[in-house]
Amino acid sequence: MRIAVLGVGLIGGSIGLAAQRRLEAQVVGYDPAPETVERALGLGVLTRGERSVAAAVAGADIVFCAAPVGALPALVSAALETSGEDTVVSDVGSTKRELADRLRSSPAAGRFIGGHPIAGAETAGVENARAELFEGARWYLTPDERAGGLHYDRLQRVVADLGARPQAIDAELHDRLMATVSHLPHVIANVMVAQAETALSEDSERLPEVGRSFRDTTRIAGANPAIWTDIFKSNSEAVAAEIDRAVERLRQAAELIRAGDAEAVDAWQRRALDARRRLLDAGTGGGSLLELRVAVDNKPGVVAEIALALGRAGVNIEDMALSPAADMRTGAISLWVAGDADVDRAIGVLRELGHAASAVGSGE
Repeated sequence: MRIAVLGVGLIGGSIGLAAQRRLEAQVVGYDPAPETVERALGLGVLTRGERSVAAAVAGADIVFCAAPVGALPALVSAALETSGEDTVVSDVGSTKRELADRLRSSPAAGRFIGGHPIAGAETAGVENARAELFEGARWYLTPDERAGGLHYDRLQRVVADLGARPQAIDAELHDRLMATVSHLPHVIANVMVAQAETALSEDSERLPEVGRSFRDTTRIAGANPAIWTDIFKSNSEAVAAEIDRAVERLRQAAELIRAGDAEAVDAWQRRALDARRRLLDAGTGGGSLLELRVAVDNKPGVVAEIALALGRAGVNIEDMALSPAADMRTGAISLWVAGDADVDRAIGVLRELGHAASAVGSGE
């Protein structure tokens, strides 16, 4: 397998290392800074470096575009224009809707499937890349109605082989979720350090030492301005809406605390503790996998339709295999999902879409 990585930083470099170690793939890299490619070659992140996008993507099975959000439209477009007709092009950006909209008129848009690994580190740069970065991490994929089934199947298999847990999600829903769990925390951290700097310096010539809770909560304040300026710009409406909701919750919290009702404050704290535990537990994954067999018509968009519908129903596809019929008009899709409840829910969703579906070995 040949994989092209366009942008060789922490994420792109980690893809390169993981692909070599886990897939025994040839990894060809390009970066607008030639010295970064040289450094990546020296670190063993790439098997070959190139000086242009076209040279890097030539003959690639999959292209990963790993650049700041603001640079992705041009980079993805260049990858689509210069890669082969069977090459899958993806990205690793943390916002998806704007990129998908800007690529909508591209004749090769069916070969693009957006992606976002929920993995990273406080450090950046190719020198901090590591092969295990994606181990057990959620990796969102955002196919739309144009995405080819074989393209999606190839991409989700490679993502799983890199150690991640792929999950299909609608691009707009992805951006709303990221505004809540990723982008809003950065906004709040920025606000907190600004407020603390103002409040703590008003009556003192020297800022006092801050506590651990402040350090932990504001660890991400001011993180990589170049990257986060692009993220806030590309997801501005969703982030602004979450800020408005947070402001209202802060107002309610102020009223609660000002009222001085100890029992109410205690209950508020306990609800927050329980909510945090549920949110963290929801992302642990695990469990045995069960196979579903789905009969489908071989038409454009059917795989994306199934993957997104199951994702909306809370059913995650841990693996997938496509088996087209000899006449290429129909086929079967094998899906592996976790747990009996997910299987039952998945069968219901698939039948609502008009597909014959059954659990393998169940006779249903």
